[in-house]
Amino acid sequence: MKKVLITGILGQDGANMAEYLTLGRAPGDDEETDVEVYGMMRRTSNANFGNIESFKDHPRFNLVCGDLTDEVSIDKLVKEIEPDYFINFGANSFVGCSWDMPLQVFDVNTLGVIRCLESLRKFKPDCKFYSAGSSEELGDVDYSPQDIKHPIKARSPYGAAKAAARHIVKVYRESYDMFAIHSILFNHEGIRRGEEFVTRKITKAVARIKYSINKGEKFDPLQLGNVNAKRDWSDSQDFVKAVWLMLNQEEPKEYVLSSNETHSVKEFVSKAFQAADINGLWSGESLDEKFRVFQENTILAEINEDFYRPAEVELLYGDSSPARKELGWKPDISFDMLVERMVKHDLAIAERSNAT
Repeated sequence: MKKVLITGILGQDGANMAEYLTLGRAPGDDEETDVEVYGMMRRTSNANFGNIESFKDHPRFNLVCGDLTDEVSIDKLVKEIEPDYFINFGANSFVGCSWDMPLQVFDVNTLGVIRCLESLRKFKPDCKFYSAGSSEELGDVDYSPQDIKHPIKARSPYGAAKAAARHIVKVYRESYDMFAIHSILFNHEGIRRGEEFVTRKITKAVARIKYSINKGEKFDPLQLGNVNAKRDWSDSQDFVKAVWLMLNQEEPKEYVLSSNETHSVKEFVSKAFQAADINGLWSGESLDEKFRVFQENTILAEINEDFYRPAEVELLYGDSSPARKELGWKPDISFDMLVERMVKHDLAIAERSNAT
C-alpha cells in the first residue's frame, strides 16, 4: 500500500486532501491501490481537530507530529514512514500578517520546503514531492489571465516566500532528478477555511447578521478593507483532486489551478448575503462605501482602512487550461456554489451555537 505524508493536516487543504484519499476515491484507485495517509501536525496544547473530524478514525489515517521549522522531526517522519508521496500544505498562509512577521513566514514557507526536500534527498529520494504555491507569487501582474509562465512579481512577504520555495523546488528537481513540483494555486476556499481569511470572515459575519435580524436584535456591520480587489476563487476540494493527478503523472510538471473567472470582494459580499436571503446594495465611494439592505438604510458592511494592506494586489485571474487539457481535471464547484456552501455551513454553526 502506498504511503502519503501530508503537512498542514489541520488546515483546509491538508484536511481536504486526506479526506479525499480516505473517504473519497482517488482517480484510478481500487481496493488494491488504496493509500495510507499520515497527517502531520505541530504539537500544541490548543490544536483544533474540527477539520479532520470526518476521517480521523479512519483505519488508513494516522496523525503524526512534526514541524516544518524543525528538520529533526521531518527527518524522523521520513525515515519511519518512508512515504511514496509527500504533500506539503503546511504554511503560514495569512497574507496580511506576513508584513508583521516576515522572518517567520520565510522560515515556514521557504526554509520549511528546503527541509522537506533535504530530508527526501537523504532518506527517500524516489518519493514524489508536492509543494503548494500561490497566485500571490505573481503580484503586480503583467497580463491576464495569468499562466505558469507569468513572471514573479510578488508584493507581500508571503508571496515572496512562496516564490522562493517554487525556485528551490525547481533546483532540487533539476539537481537531484527528484519528482518535485510546485504549482500555482489561485484563491481557494471552502467550509474548512480559517476564520482569519476574508471569505470566511464574510460568511461568518453574514450568518451572525442573519441571526440578529431574525431575532430583531442590533448588530455590528461587517468591516472590510479593499472590496474592489478581484480574485479567482475556487473550492479547495476541487484543487486537491488536481494535485493528486499531478503527483501521478509519469514526469513532474507544474500547473496553474484556477476557476478561470475573477470576482471582486464586493461581489463575494453581495452573493453571500443573497445566499442568506438578504438583498443589499453597494453605495458611496472609497472609504464611505457601504453595503445596505435594499431600500433600507440598515448598514450590513462598511469599509475600514485598518484592513488595507501595505501593498495590494488588485487583480488575480488564472488560466488553468493546460491542467484541464493534460490532466483531464475540471472544477465541479462554481463560484456561486462555493459562496452558498460556505454561508449555509456558517448559518448551521450559528444555529447550533445559539441553540445551546
